[in-house]
Amino acid sequence: MAGEPQDDCLFCKIVGGRVPATVVRETETTVAFRDINPQAPTHVLVIPKAHHRDAATLAAADPAALADLVREAGEVAADEKLESYRIVFNTGSGAGQTVWHVHAHVLGGRGMQWPPG
Repeated sequence: MAGEPQDDCLFCKIVGGRVPATVVRETETTVAFRDINPQAPTHVLVIPKAHHRDAATLAAADPAALADLVREAGEVAADEKLESYRIVFNTGSGAGQTVWHVHAHVLGGRGMQWPPG
């Protein structure tokens, strides 16, 4: 069920403290931690504590939680002293989503090119 922790979800396990992560920020609704396979000098994932499959699902179920997630991504960028950064939501395997718990990638610390894909 959406919003409920999933036993087979890596990010739910991180939220529950069953899998370690390098946490850089935590609020009542979100956790931010360093990506284990960084694609930029700064690469932090921001996740809601509640389980939702992707950004669109979260937006439909709980728009305030999506706003919290994006706000916290901005706070991570500020904490990391990033003047420029990218926030990325991958949705679906074709877009590179590998963990089925919505997460925002905060990427910075180098120039970003466009188009990204």
